[in-house]
Amino acid sequence: MSLLPELRYLSVPELVACARSLAAREPGLCAVRQIGLSRAGRPLHLLSVGHAERAVLVVAGAHANEPTGGSTLRVLAERVLIEKELRAGTSWHFLLCADPDGASLHVTPAPHSLLDYHLGFYRPTGAEQPEWSPSVLPPDRLPPETRALIGVIDELRPYLQVTLHGTDLGGSWVQLTRDVPGLAEPFAKSAAQLHIPVEAGASDAAGWPATGPGVHVMPGPESGVAYPSMPDDARHSTWYRTHRYGGLTAVVEVPMWASDLVDDPAPHPAPAAAMQRLARRLLRDSLEVERILAEALPRLDGVDGPLLRAARWALDLIPGLAEDWSRTRPAGTTMAYVGSVDAFGRRLPLRAASMLLRVLREADDRAAPQLEQLVATWCDAFVERFRARWVPLEHQVEHQSRTVLVAAQQAREQVA
Repeated sequence: MSLLPELRYLSVPELVACARSLAAREPGLCAVRQIGLSRAGRPLHLLSVGHAERAVLVVAGAHANEPTGGSTLRVLAERVLIEKELRAGTSWHFLLCADPDGASLHVTPAPHSLLDYHLGFYRPTGAEQPEWSPSVLPPDRLPPETRALIGVIDELRPYLQVTLHGTDLGGSWVQLTRDVPGLAEPFAKSAAQLHIPVEAGASDAAGWPATGPGVHVMPGPESGVAYPSMPDDARHSTWYRTHRYGGLTAVVEVPMWASDLVDDPAPHPAPAAAMQRLARRLLRDSLEVERILAEALPRLDGVDGPLLRAARWALDLIPGLAEDWSRTRPAGTTMAYVGSVDAFGRRLPLRAASMLLRVLREADDRAAPQLEQLVATWCDAFVERFRARWVPLEHQVEHQSRTVLVAAQQAREQVA
């Protein structure tokens, strides 16, 4: 029986309550423990099910704006507890939320529209993201959330780490630090059954080899990167920590709103020209947000905090990224890839504008209504361009759960 009466996005306290209920129900199999504290002093909790030495680690909440992972984690934990065969020779460990501080700032757990989602949006700077901080910070400056995650990986030495991610609008895809043969077919079958498009040319995996539609394997350290201006590199993230112990990491992405425009493998008729157009729009949109920020800054004297910091960080990324798109050869040439880049190009200034809007509203600044109109206009255009449709939460969770279980089975066969 489910611990909650309905499937919905869960807050961190609700996830902790669920985990403790599981541990109380099966104290011989389950345990909950604190593995560290966030920068603001919030506890990080790990739920463990089973006692086998061979381990799977599942991480939720690495990005504050991706709420599906917590619901998926809860469903997976219950399933692992109920189905004995999933625990045969394997223990499962669930990091309930890698960034509880961030989760406390993203305040749209049950959005009704893309605008609702963005009005409560928060995503921290790269240096403040637990999985990404090692790619931009020296080891002695890593945030405590990152150190806690690294400590768990070093302790458990999992043969598989799965980190549960999501996108606001697009399709589903998987990023692997090492290939998992046999994953691509069931992944695609699950997505088709649940009417979730596969993001065949995900811009997050630009230039990476694919073992099937939507299943991408990160290139080795000898390879270049598709977007040289971007400050972070997945190959220096916590995803690669498992390799020290012969393991690998799978990043499972699911969309909240789906679009078939990212699932079209047909060749784009003019990818280079399209990328240049998208770069120009990206710069134009960012300049609109920069103008509002510059006009409001004198009135925000003394105002600081994670929302403003993150908004400025996102804006700072845009000029270099636009140049990458304009001057480098496209990393993909399909309709799906150009569609994914189109979505990313809309997403980045929209996120910056949304976080700045929250700052202006809090300060009761006169520029807030103008920025709110801009955010609403961009959300409407995003939905219309991509013909967005809501993916029921039960489908998001089911697809993510299936992919985790197949990855665990196939990866285990590799190391058996």
